[in-house]
Amino acid sequence: MTKTDLKSLTNTLTASPSTWHNSPLLSVTQITPSGLALLFSTTQQMRSLVKTRGGDTRLQFKLLASVFYEASTRTSCSFQSAMLRLGGKVLHVDASKSGNTSSSKGESLDDTIRCMECYTDVTVLRHPTKGSVPSVALGGETTKPIINAGDGTGEHPTQALLDMFTIYDELGLSVEETTTTTTGAANESNQDEPLTIVMLGDLKHGRTVHSLAMLLSRSSTNRRIVLRYCSPKSLAMPSYVKEYCNNYEMITQEEVEDIKEAVRGAHVLYVTRVQKERFEKVEDYEEVKGAYVVDTSIMAIAPSNMIVMHPLPRVDEIDTEVDADPRACYFRQMENGMYVRMAILALVLGCP
Repeated sequence: MTKTDLKSLTNTLTASPSTWHNSPLLSVTQITPSGLALLFSTTQQMRSLVKTRGGDTRLQFKLLASVFYEASTRTSCSFQSAMLRLGGKVLHVDASKSGNTSSSKGESLDDTIRCMECYTDVTVLRHPTKGSVPSVALGGETTKPIINAGDGTGEHPTQALLDMFTIYDELGLSVEETTTTTTGAANESNQDEPLTIVMLGDLKHGRTVHSLAMLLSRSSTNRRIVLRYCSPKSLAMPSYVKEYCNNYEMITQEEVEDIKEAVRGAHVLYVTRVQKERFEKVEDYEEVKGAYVVDTSIMAIAPSNMIVMHPLPRVDEIDTEVDADPRACYFRQMENGMYVRMAILALVLGCP
């Protein structure tokens, strides 16, 4: 790939499958509303495929490099499952400090990825340093598409895409190029009523909420969206995310600290854990851990049609008793992750 920057990729993934073929997926800013519609339509096809046939062989003889410098269960396994469901194969590399790669010998990230490209057709990469994945993908040395599986506290675009698919699927909404219309019984509210999405917990370090807030803001819609942030002051949503969202007239942003106030009139409660691994001092973590807990008492005062989401893993921020509530959709959310990633791999590898 010719050396470039992330800004030059803005709005390059459209309704034309050819724009996805061999393209890196590094940020939600690459995807146009029509591109989102294509992805979600392909995702629905993938779900139907798995439910009826288990998968197919369209990616036979294609090989995925799964390279993770940070721990992962869901992202890693769902990408591997997605590739296998479509007939491909996977080389998984545990590049963490406890892993067995040449990074322990001092090999650079760029060299590791260039080596993996000698064997594979697409790379899924997670790294703890913000901006590292776009840097290696756009540095001019790579030849195969790279998919960002999380770069530190930066972005996690495929998580945001599966989250948004889940929101639309659970609430019975449909994505079109310039419109969003209510079609399902799960959400009986009027189209004129704003869609209120609460983001709760560690919004400072949570790359999932960074990407989701930006994706929702740019998802060209005729329905207003309220992004309501609820966190300790020390873990507030970063200013660069809020400034980005302010560029879209259909978006209203609110900040509250009381969880009971936050869920009032909400359609979505998106919960995040306080990320202990991002804190430099343990005492700073201890001060804010457990700041918010979603339990049955919170669910009792929440709207009857409000769904509860979580990117997982959870620690203690959602009581396990909430799992039995039909509004708790975080495990359905995880299943959707496989379908969305099947769609992404099929599009990027030119086999939608």
